[in-house]
Order: sequence, then structure tokens, then C-alpha cells
Amino acid sequence: MRKRILSFMLASAMILGATPCVAGAEEPVKVTLNEVAHSIFYAPQYAAIELGYFEEEGIDLTLVTGFGADKTMTALLSGEADIGFMGSEASIYTYSGGAADAPVNFAQLTQRAGNFLVAREEMADFTWEDLKGREVLGGRKGGMPEMVFEYILKQNGIDPEKDVNIDQSIDFGSTAAAFSGGQGEFTVEFEPGATTLEQEGVGYVVASLGTDSGYVPYTAYCAKSGYLEEHPEVIQAFTNALQKGMDYVNSHTPEEIAETIAPQFKETDIDTITAIVTRYYEQDTWKKDLIFEKESFELLQDILESAGELEARVPYEDLVTTEFAEAAAETEQD
Repeated sequence: MRKRILSFMLASAMILGATPCVAGAEEPVKVTLNEVAHSIFYAPQYAAIELGYFEEEGIDLTLVTGFGADKTMTALLSGEADIGFMGSEASIYTYSGGAADAPVNFAQLTQRAGNFLVAREEMADFTWEDLKGREVLGGRKGGMPEMVFEYILKQNGIDPEKDVNIDQSIDFGSTAAAFSGGQGEFTVEFEPGATTLEQEGVGYVVASLGTDSGYVPYTAYCAKSGYLEEHPEVIQAFTNALQKGMDYVNSHTPEEIAETIAPQFKETDIDTITAIVTRYYEQDTWKKDLIFEKESFELLQDILESAGELEARVPYEDLVTTEFAEAAAETEQD
């Protein structure tokens, strides 16, 4: 139903002589994007920013980092942000909680988990069985990093509650420092945490959660349903810019990508950025398009159910629209 409404609004705009894209407008449209974290994991987004793709589409983008899906969702629901970028489990929780004007996902960016398992010693022959009886610094309960980790454990016949001691008491972004300080025997880390621990000589990446979990809809863009219906041309322009960024990373080398996004990570040297981009590049992190497919959404709900975080499944059609991503992909092909 939502897709038909949005299609009607876009068609009406064209009939009235307006363009379903804000590019070419006299003044750029201001859009505030709240991202869950500022990470090289999201390279296509930063490529789109640095290469001026949002400006090409008539968008004056303000990027804010929320430092957690809960904070990003709060900013979106309160109106502080127009668009939220986070794990789509947050939109499922919000919808299940009965929120009015619930956020709808309109573009998926990553298709693999972006975290890695780091050990204190090199383990060339690591298997997930090696975690039995060991202490692991994990993630927030109900968050994608922790749920994907537990999903992998279960896929390997390991009970996360009985077989492994998972410490979930440490704040997001602080686990690498805690591990470096002597806590835990393993830690689950995003970049640059994993690479930093290796560079310090206190940890070694022994497994990629992105590789071992398979294709998972890890992060996506969403907006409140009211915003989507009132500003379809803005959402389309935003998605077009993202698609250009996605096309860029899929057609350039890790070295070129690193050089492009380096201004977003001034505190990180170019060799480290390149190493991290290469790690994500080689595990097929980024989709070719931004279409959030139903199969992926159902897999996400499988993971939530497995983690005990979902009481009842929610309809894909209520929380995902694909028309903006489909239109952006078609535009880039033309």
C-alpha cells in the first residue's frame, strides 16, 4: 500500500511539471542524516559525500553521528534527523512497540557484518569451537553485532549462554581499549578497533563475522513514513547520491577508495584506511545496489528470533519500500 502511495505522489509531481529530484532547484534542500557510527565500514556513503554526489542531487547534507542505534532512532523519531542510518532491527523494535509514524527502510548499504573476532594470540587454525569456555568481550544485547555473533555460534553448535562467557557490560566503542587493558581472551571489534589492536601487537584477527554469517542486511537508511510521503523527491535524490557512491566503490580499487574517503578520517593514516577498506572490500561488504530485498528482511527476523529479541514477526511491506532504490539503480544503468 505504501509503495502505491509513494508511486502516486511521484507521478503527480511529474504531471504537475515538477521533477522527482531536487537537483536543479534554486536552493539545495537541507537534509540531516544521523549515522549509527562513523566507520570505514560505510565507505560508499563517504565516497558520495567527498565526490559531491549529494550536491549534484541538490542536497545540502548535514552528517551527525549518533553513537548507537538507540540514539540514532531517538534523533529520527524526535525530528532532529530527517534520515537515520543504522541496523534495521531498530526499525523493527520501534514498529513492534507501536510507535506512530514508524520509520521505513528505503535503502540497504551493507550486506555483511562489519566486525571481526580478535584473539590475544595468533590462531592460524581457529575454529569457533575454540571459544568454548573462553571469555569474549561482546556487544549490546539486542544490537546487530551481538546478535550476529550469537547467530554464528549457534550455527556452529555452540550455546552462547552456556558454552561461552560473553561480557556485554562494556559500552560500544570501548571494547578495544578494555581488551588492550587486559580484559577478555577474545573481543568482537569493528574497524578501526580490530586493525588498531593488531598494530599495537595486543590482538590478532582470527575470524570475520561478515564472512562466517553470510549475507546479512546489516545497515540501512530509514525515514519516518510521514517524511517519505511528504518528501519523496528528497528521498529519491538522497538515494541517487548513495547509488553513485556505491557504484564508485564497486568500480575502484581499495587504494583509490581509501584516498577518496580519507578526509572523513583525519585521525587515521592512509595506510591504515587502505588496510581496512581492503578487508571490507575482499569480504564483499557492499551491495551493487541499494534494494532491501524481502529475503534479506526475513533473514534479519530469523536472527532476531534466534536471539530471543522478537516476539512476533512484522510485515516486510510495512517496514521496507524498494522503489527509491530501484529507481536509483535504473538511473545509473541508463
